[in-house]
Amino acid sequence: MPAAGPPRILVTGATGYVGGRLVAALEHQGRRLRCLTRRPETLEARTADTTEIVAGDVRDPASLDAALEGVRVAVYLVHSMGRSREYRREDAIAARDFGMAAAKAGVGRIVYLGGLGQGEGLSPHLASRQEVGRELAASGVPTVELRSSVVIGSGSLSFELVRALVDRLPAMVTPRWVATRTQPIAIEDVTEYLVAAIDLPDDTGSQVVEIGGPDRVSYGDLMREYARQRGLRRVMLPVPVLTPRLSSLWLGLVTPVYARVGRELLEGLRNETVADRRQAEALFPSVRPRSVREAIARALANEDHAFAQTRWSDARLPVTAGRPYGGARHGTRLVDARARRVPVGPADAFAPIRRIGGDTGWYFANFLWRIRGAMDLAVGGPGMRRGRRDPERLAPGEALDCWRVEEYDPDRILRLRAEMRLPGRAWLQFEVRPAAGGATIHQTAVFDPVGLLGLAYWYGIWPIHELVFAGMLRRIGEAAVRGARGAGRTRHGSRSGRPPASG
Repeated sequence: MPAAGPPRILVTGATGYVGGRLVAALEHQGRRLRCLTRRPETLEARTADTTEIVAGDVRDPASLDAALEGVRVAVYLVHSMGRSREYRREDAIAARDFGMAAAKAGVGRIVYLGGLGQGEGLSPHLASRQEVGRELAASGVPTVELRSSVVIGSGSLSFELVRALVDRLPAMVTPRWVATRTQPIAIEDVTEYLVAAIDLPDDTGSQVVEIGGPDRVSYGDLMREYARQRGLRRVMLPVPVLTPRLSSLWLGLVTPVYARVGRELLEGLRNETVADRRQAEALFPSVRPRSVREAIARALANEDHAFAQTRWSDARLPVTAGRPYGGARHGTRLVDARARRVPVGPADAFAPIRRIGGDTGWYFANFLWRIRGAMDLAVGGPGMRRGRRDPERLAPGEALDCWRVEEYDPDRILRLRAEMRLPGRAWLQFEVRPAAGGATIHQTAVFDPVGLLGLAYWYGIWPIHELVFAGMLRRIGEAAVRGARGAGRTRHGSRSGRPPASG
């Protein structure tokens, strides 16, 4: 039975970038939530037990009625641009159906996040976002439509696009849209505005509220600020040509943005998206948006926490025991992820991992590791000569050969950050999770390339990575099984994490 408490909040689009952040913020406040999603399995693993998940779609009347029952505020974060060429028509119909169902269910307010833009010449994407807001308000349910420009945050589409362009291209031929003014806003501030809109007094009525940060900048300014914070020098050469179609095909080659989605976004970049913040300041006086500089700095800091909390593409990697996930991308980061199931408990599975490096070595192709260390020494890096402080114990911050321990949780996780000289940043993570009949060892290598040199480095050594990473995981699994048998442990092993006594 649902817990007693304040009226329930419905969030649609909870698997998306903004929706995922909003759900986390509301859960942190202890709100009673319900999420409507076509992929309930995606949400079940990352939402609180108190959050109710309804499987369905905003176009399905039965699931929509079930999701809206007993709801005071419904947050509408649904759009179809990435799924359908007819997204504008489909989004309008979906919003009309949702509004009618919300009115029938007695919902007190709809909160919607749309897009900024003024005038008759709006791009199809921006026009669609505003049309959805009008359809929701036409239902008769009081609707608070927040209109924002570029959202800056780790994993956001806008931020990933800027990252990819600046990281990969030392010189850029920039079309006219790079000079268009915009008013970026940090994802944390968008989330705060959404929460504040949910909590407005019941008599507020329908509102269209423009939100944005304090800075009005061009897209070129955004790229220059990102480059400054990453310590990169980039040259921009403006040209009066490059249509949105040509620009989108070019973006499809150098960024994670699909060409069709990129074209729709670039059509919108011809429109200035600056905010009149007076109404937002009157309705939400407690919200103080961050500057562009602060938003980018925070996004970069969040990228360093393994992966971003949510991503615009919501990309998910399949678990395939013993096989890589295909050199997948997470934004601009390149990933080699593998998993191996072993018939021993988590403590035994983790034992070889906590001993890795130093005199123990790296379990496979140690001569290649030594060659790589010698190459690193030759260019002023630490190489492999530092070893490790203790053969059995690790702690965050310690050196481990050419790595630094970034996170360590005994029997569960070891994450290493590379300190060798690289054209980018690199991490190597081992995680052990309980599984039926034993445990699963997850091994993930992540590389954040800088420029074309970084991409060339990753793909140039891909065959060696394929050999070394596969062999290392296989040998770690074998060492775990041998260690458990040698210590005479049960199949599920000891959970103490202590090594066997030695004489």
